[in-house]
Amino acid sequence: MKVEVQQQQQQEEEEEELGLEPMSPSAQYLKSSVLSLTILGVLECQGPIDDSLAISLVKDVFLPINPRFSSIMVAGKKGVKKWKKVEVHVEEHVKVPIFPDGMAAEYYDDCFADYLSNLSTEQLPPSRPLWEIHIVKYPTRHAAGNLIFKLHHSLGDGYSLMGALLSCLQRLDNPLLPLTFPSRQSAADADRRKSVLRRVPRLFSGIWHTVYDFGWSLLKSSLNEDDKSPIRSGEDAVELRPIATATTTFSIDQIKQIKNKLNVTINDVITGIIIFGTRLYMQKTSEGSGNSKSTALVLLNTRAIGGYRSVDEMVRPDSDMPWGNRFTFLPVPLPKLTPEEIQNPLVFVKKSHRIIKRQRNSGSVFLTGQLLNIISKFKGPEATAKYIHGTLKNTSMAISNLIGPVEQMALANQPVKGLYFIVAGPPQSLSVTMISYVGKLRIALNMEKGFMDPNKFKSCIEYAFDAISKAALLQS
Repeated sequence: MKVEVQQQQQQEEEEEELGLEPMSPSAQYLKSSVLSLTILGVLECQGPIDDSLAISLVKDVFLPINPRFSSIMVAGKKGVKKWKKVEVHVEEHVKVPIFPDGMAAEYYDDCFADYLSNLSTEQLPPSRPLWEIHIVKYPTRHAAGNLIFKLHHSLGDGYSLMGALLSCLQRLDNPLLPLTFPSRQSAADADRRKSVLRRVPRLFSGIWHTVYDFGWSLLKSSLNEDDKSPIRSGEDAVELRPIATATTTFSIDQIKQIKNKLNVTINDVITGIIIFGTRLYMQKTSEGSGNSKSTALVLLNTRAIGGYRSVDEMVRPDSDMPWGNRFTFLPVPLPKLTPEEIQNPLVFVKKSHRIIKRQRNSGSVFLTGQLLNIISKFKGPEATAKYIHGTLKNTSMAISNLIGPVEQMALANQPVKGLYFIVAGPPQSLSVTMISYVGKLRIALNMEKGFMDPNKFKSCIEYAFDAISKAALLQS
């Protein structure tokens, strides 16, 4: 009788295993006991939000996008995490907060900031699919209402989740036409067309840079810790602390003018602005900290993105732009702030260009990716998560960006005025995220609440943009 029961249990386990979808290694280490990252995407609506349509939109539009939105994480037969399809109770995932009525926009700004901060520290319940939608109907200074998409990073990276979000939206001017995106051609693309002879010297320098950068990366995850500074508290469990978020907007045309004047890439310009503004904030907050040892981790998507693919295309087995997490970090040491560089802020753009170009010519990014795969294979995703957590904790900030559509979007015929995103859960006091939309670059500054001053940091970034823009226009 006991044998029959065991056989029946084994048969049930095998049948259950057949209904489970394997999880990628990256999905497993992004949702572990050591590391848990969540993406919060904010859509700013031009008019009041009608939340009565939310449930039907989620059921009819959002859930069918990808099976992961209807799945939970479970431990498979050998303890390996897998996706299990479950019934989704949409009402549990759609939240509509209630604030006092009839207050000024500034009051609702504070309410929204506190709400976003609380959302960033709350873990998604593991007993249901790892996403939520929050509908904040109160008008702030930036929007008549806000929609917050809270999605766990294990569901996909920014590229995948942006593709999913865009599947829910349409062009405002003509819903029958597809959204279009800025060109992603870069200086690196032009480099590939150069002659072989010109690339030979770079081959040898690239080998040296690979050895140096990979060794530096290994040390950064364990021993080589950044200095404590006004942007790095260095405290344990920073990821569990409340956050403060500020946003600012720059003209992409102005960024392109700087790019053309300096013969660099748009990413070089943006990185230079962020680094210069960060160093200014550090120096203003604590004299001498503008020269402290600090590192930014610049997020790189490993896909050769030419534009977003539909979700149907991304989930195909042979897709050239597959769904999932396909990213790596590029460590960029922050140049020190000297009196000469304050007078000539273009130095920060040029240094960012040299550093990023050199490290792109290094194979360190590839080797780091392979190292993560090896750690995951032989020691498991928890060990990989610990390695990534160490790298993040020992650095000062993270920078990531996404491309958004050129045309204005609409959700259920409601115009989307603006959008931005933040990443919650990294063990850092500061992260900067950016997305382009209708000719503007929206920058979100996400920082440890009570440790950093969001308004002061925002003003430093805006000053850096103006200073670099003016200096570039004066350059012959």
